[in-house]
Amino acid sequence: MTSKHWLFRVAERAGMNPTGPTTLAPSTPVREAWGKVAKSLGVDDRRLAEAVAQHFRLELADLAVADPEAVDVIPETVSRNHHVFPLQITERQLVVATCDPTDLDAERSLGFASGRTVVFQVASPQQIREALDGKFTSERSVEELLSNLDAGRVNEADGVQVVEERGPEAIGVDDAESGPVTKLANLIIRDGIEAGASDIHIEPGRGKGHVRIRVDGVLRTHMEIPMPALNRVISRIKILSKLDITDRLRPQDGKARVQVRNASYDLRVSTVPSAGSEKCVIRILASTQTFTLEELGVPANELERFRRLLRHREGIVLVTGPTGSGKTTTLYGALRELADGKVNIMTVEDPVEYDLPAITQIQVETKQGMTFAGALRAILRQDPDVILVGEIRDRETAETAAQAALTGHLVLATVHANDAVAAVARLADLGLQHSTVATALRGTLAQRLLRSVCPACAEPVRGDLTPEEEELARSLEAEAVVRAVGCSECGFSGYRGRLPVLEVMILDPRIEEAIELRKGHATLQRLAIQEGMRTMKEVAVEYVKEGKTTLVEVERVIGQLQDHEEKEEARGTPRILVVDDEEDARLVVTAQLEAAGYEVLGVEDGQKAMDVLAEDPDWSLMILDLRMPVKDGREVLRWVRGAVDTAALPVIVRTGKEGEESEAELLEAGADGYLPKGIAPDRFLARVKAVLRRAAL
Repeated sequence: MTSKHWLFRVAERAGMNPTGPTTLAPSTPVREAWGKVAKSLGVDDRRLAEAVAQHFRLELADLAVADPEAVDVIPETVSRNHHVFPLQITERQLVVATCDPTDLDAERSLGFASGRTVVFQVASPQQIREALDGKFTSERSVEELLSNLDAGRVNEADGVQVVEERGPEAIGVDDAESGPVTKLANLIIRDGIEAGASDIHIEPGRGKGHVRIRVDGVLRTHMEIPMPALNRVISRIKILSKLDITDRLRPQDGKARVQVRNASYDLRVSTVPSAGSEKCVIRILASTQTFTLEELGVPANELERFRRLLRHREGIVLVTGPTGSGKTTTLYGALRELADGKVNIMTVEDPVEYDLPAITQIQVETKQGMTFAGALRAILRQDPDVILVGEIRDRETAETAAQAALTGHLVLATVHANDAVAAVARLADLGLQHSTVATALRGTLAQRLLRSVCPACAEPVRGDLTPEEEELARSLEAEAVVRAVGCSECGFSGYRGRLPVLEVMILDPRIEEAIELRKGHATLQRLAIQEGMRTMKEVAVEYVKEGKTTLVEVERVIGQLQDHEEKEEARGTPRILVVDDEEDARLVVTAQLEAAGYEVLGVEDGQKAMDVLAEDPDWSLMILDLRMPVKDGREVLRWVRGAVDTAALPVIVRTGKEGEESEAELLEAGADGYLPKGIAPDRFLARVKAVLRRAAL
């Protein structure tokens, strides 16, 4: 009678009886026999491992807590030959997982390789195989990935040097070339820097992870990495930024400094747990690279208005916009202009993104108690002339900044708001009184960045527009000039470089009064436009007309507003006040407007129009005759523009003496449009719609 494989005998002693065939040669290696025995017994791998461990009085192995030092002690070939996985190591013992506690050859080989007494723990062959592949296959996958990349790129990755936080010395060459994982991490960082990326995203996936880089504000895929390799790359980056590589269950933030081609870059590293792995985002900061406002390409009109704000020696100047819109870069350009050696400039930032000479820069360290508000209070005792606050994000910081502005300091700061006018409401939301905002605030600047078409591949628009271009051309009232195509120089995106889109609101007495009276966004917006502010949409459309960008890009960044008809419907039917002393003319205009769906009220003189507006200022538009008895159009226009409640009311002036009145004179006085009385009805209604549309922006 043929004896049974010892696995069957162990199972039977544990009370497990076979339900299938037991014909298995006793000499069959355990790693091959295991699956057949488990199937014959009708049990899973863990139940059979428990029986083997109990029989040999050994512990079950927990491969999830393997010590990396133990794994590195035993060569891969030895581990795979004996099908074992090292778990723990001490000065005297080496603990390994095995499926065959009877393997004396394995015990001798492992003892010889480690110089320690070998202690077995039991695991199934499948568990051991997965652990070995997780350890060693990832290393090979990185090597295979590197071998498939351009040799020049891989060799240049050695040029990425990790720099100590306080000094220029690089870590030794041996450390920089310690293995393929280090080389791959360096390669990813170097590629991101050389592509001009602002951020590198290392993201886990199913089977494979992805590396994406944000160039000109848009993410694009850079490479794919097997998951075992991606996890090790993230661990390498966590080591660079002095994070805890053993903690993969909590978000962590760190920083590092590297040198690429003799230029220094600061890396801000953030990791978060994600689907059993981690996602890592690296923000790249060129700490020594700053630009003047001219070098940033700020449009001439907005540049002149911003410089008017910077000439103040006290008050708050706010810059607003979403993350990545260039707020900090613009403020640093402003500081370069202000830093003439005659003023004391101090900043409080999180993080300090650029190194500026002759300027004191303070890094927020919340864990050490150095908050924005705390640092700002300390700065006020340092005799500053100009203060930069990286972000006003709470009431305490807002109040301290306002106090600094009201006591003779120029405070430059950022807040999060949608546009220049909305920054006023943001300060109020943070807890400042409207009277304080009106007194302390000097102006606000809102900013976005548009991608510029790539000069190497951009094509002029010829022939018919695409349906999307036609729709955008109607909505934005601009013709498409160029199209983005894509080539190797721009990463096949069609765009290269970015254009700043700014709107600058300068507070004048009317705007200050409107803020103090808590007027809404629409009133403040209208007053700002009357004062001279161009909206971001206007600036963006100007770039389109100049052939510097596309309508599609303007829609992506600025955001396509509601269709005008939808906006009018959302606001209700527009209400139009018609003021004309000639009854026939007044009735004709009223009839044309009512036929177009507007709600209309006609009055016969300027004084009655002023009485109506004083009682009910909520009108969408006023159509005003220039020459009338009692109060003429100029007097009414001056009154409308001088009153806070009606200062934002759009006004179209009509005159019967075409050519005698200067359109420029009327527009300078505050009119939004100028029309002769003899104009055709269709042109008249088109002008009315255009003024209402501009007022709705």
